[in-house]
Formats: sequence, structure tokens, C-alpha cells
Amino acid sequence: MDSSLPPTPFDHQNTEPKKTFMTSFLIPLFSNHFKEDTYFLSELKPSEQKSLQDLKHKLSSSSFAASSMWGVPLLCGDDRADVILLKFLRARDFKVSDSLRMLEKCLEWREEFKTEKLTEEDLGFKDLEGKVAYMRGYDREGHPVCYNVYGVFKEREMYERVFGDEEKLNKFLRWRVQVLERGVTKLLHFKPGGVNSIIQVTDLKDMPKRELRVASNQILSLFQDNYPEMVATKIFINVPWYFSVLYSMFSPFLTHRTKSKFVMSKEGNAAETLYKFIRPEDIPVQYGGLGRPTDSQTGPPKPASEFSIKGGEKVNIQIEGIEGGATISWEIVVGGWDLEYTAEFIPNAEESYAIVVEKPRQMKDSDEAVCNSYTTGEAGKLIISVDNTLSRKKKVAAYRYTVRKSTTAV
Repeated sequence: MDSSLPPTPFDHQNTEPKKTFMTSFLIPLFSNHFKEDTYFLSELKPSEQKSLQDLKHKLSSSSFAASSMWGVPLLCGDDRADVILLKFLRARDFKVSDSLRMLEKCLEWREEFKTEKLTEEDLGFKDLEGKVAYMRGYDREGHPVCYNVYGVFKEREMYERVFGDEEKLNKFLRWRVQVLERGVTKLLHFKPGGVNSIIQVTDLKDMPKRELRVASNQILSLFQDNYPEMVATKIFINVPWYFSVLYSMFSPFLTHRTKSKFVMSKEGNAAETLYKFIRPEDIPVQYGGLGRPTDSQTGPPKPASEFSIKGGEKVNIQIEGIEGGATISWEIVVGGWDLEYTAEFIPNAEESYAIVVEKPRQMKDSDEAVCNSYTTGEAGKLIISVDNTLSRKKKVAAYRYTVRKSTTAV
């Protein structure tokens, strides 16, 4: 019968992988833990509880008393409504009048923008889906992750199509809101103790300055005004040198609370930064992870094992207990590679010779994860090596594998 071992090496029985190092042991990576503000009423300060009740009272006396957001009536009296109202209160430091004003403006905007029908609208940007703005995977705390990639607009033809005039820009902004609305509606819980915000990752690589000025100010302002406390952390990767100048231009329009959630990562450090917040199997391959668009078609991604490689270090990952005739499949990636990679199979029999599965090759910094497989002729072990001895830079890395036993006796 066919059988396959679990994808996570540390779960295997009798196939615990050995890891050998030239200079030091493997160092696990730990992420910073970002805790969301509480939405349990019992954990609010008395003054905050009073502000919530006062906001409800004022809202009930306004023309928006029967209004809803994301399918939740704001005065329905359940936890979901409290979560939404608390977001507006926190965005205005629990000042009731300011929070009500913000809420009413947001409701007016949603009515004018027709957000309730927006999720099903075809705006003609199918070719941008999965490329420019898309939801994929979760961070280490369970927040959905939204990626924003604008480098595609460096091409003049694409720029003219999307940003050529005000009408086109407004249509793009509408599509961008659509992506967020779908994520908020489908992926957030609006429950105390649940996941009530997302992570945003914005890739600034190859983004033309013009589009950054035109689109970013409007998108940031629009999201800040109408989606308060919806973003737990906003990560900017591949940040170019000139971004500090542009950031100073739109920074005055952002609240201190919003700016406190920003994380900046310069060019070449995308993987190192993202690994702190997101597991490698959920990070897209173009950013030094193992995640591929097709992963969602086969259920949750298979967990990966993480490790780091110091400068001047070589790491050998040994996967033992592989039976004859079995097929082992593996994926491995090192953030910003720029090192040597190789794989070989060592038979258990003393008279056998090592088999080169993948010849040593120098990986470029732009290379994505290696994905390969090998069917054994006899029992033995696979050794995957990454050699960082010529570099001084510490790098994050991850791998995962599965072993499928032979269907015939060996």
C-alpha cells in the first residue's frame, strides 16, 4: 500500500533528521508577539466602558441608528457590534464625539461607495488579482495577510491603463477597496478574543515614484479614515532610499497610533523581516518563503522547519531512515541565498558510494525555493547542504519534506 510520512520532520518516527554544523548549532527564530487591544468588555477600563455606552446612546439618536457594517447591525447589542464600535473609539482615543463623527463620515462614505455590493462587482482587474493586491496566508498570530505589490506599474503601458487619468485612478481605488472588503468580510471574526485585524505587507521594489505619490496618499488616507484598527501591523519591504522623503510627505496625515504599527525593511532584507511575523510556508516564494499560489488548492500549507545560517557557517541537514524504493520530496529556501547549495544521498550499505542528487550550485539572491524529489534504490539518508562560509551575513532559512514509501517490495 502507498504510505507517506508527515510533512514536518520533527513529527516523523524513526526518521528524526540530524543537523550537523561547521561552526555552531541551529538557532530557532522567534517572532515578536504583537497583542491586539482587548475587546472583552470586562477587561476595559471603567472610563472606556462608559465611552462605549455613550457612543451607543449618541448613535441611537442619530440618523445612522439602523446602520450596519460588514453585515453587523451597529446597535444589535452583541459582541460583534461592540468590536466595531471599539475600533472607532480607539482610533479617536475614546473621545466619544470625535468617534461618532468619524463613524458617521465612514457610514456616509460606505453608502456613497456602495461597499455592501462592491465585493461581487467585476471591475475589470482580473489580471491584477494575485499580483498587485491579494490576501494570502496568515501571520504567526493568526491575522490574515494582505500583500500590496506595485512594481508592475513601472511599465508605461500599465501605468497609463490604471493611473492615466482621475477616472482610471478612482476605478483602481475602488478595486483596492474591494480586495480589502473581501478580506475583512470573510476572514475577520469581530469577536472578543478572535482575529479582528489583518497584516499588510507592501512591496516597494521597482515602484515608480509617481505612482507612489498619487496612489499611496489616497489609499492610506482612505483606509485610515474608514477602516480604523483593521491593520495590526503594516510592513514595508524592499524600501528604496528615496522612500523616507515620500514618507515625510504623507506622514503628517497619519495618526501616531497608525505610524506606530509601521515596520520598514530595506531592499534585500524581505525574508529576514517577514520571518519575524509570518511562518515560511505562508510567505510567497518571491519573498524567500515556501508559499505558492497553488497551495490553497490542496488545503492548509504543510508546516516547515525554520533555521538560521550565520556568516561563515555551513549547515548540513540529514534526513535518515529512508527505505529503499521510497521517494523523498523536499523544498528548501534561504532568504537572499547568495551561497552554495547541494544535495546527496548516502546509502546505508558500507560498500555503497554517495550519490550526488544535486550538484553544488551557487544560488543567486533572487532565486526562489528549491523544490526537488529523489527515488532511492536502497535504504539510506539524504543530506541537504547550504554553505554560507563566504558570507558574513546571517540568513533565515526553512525546509520541509515528505517521504513516500515504495508500492512494491525492495
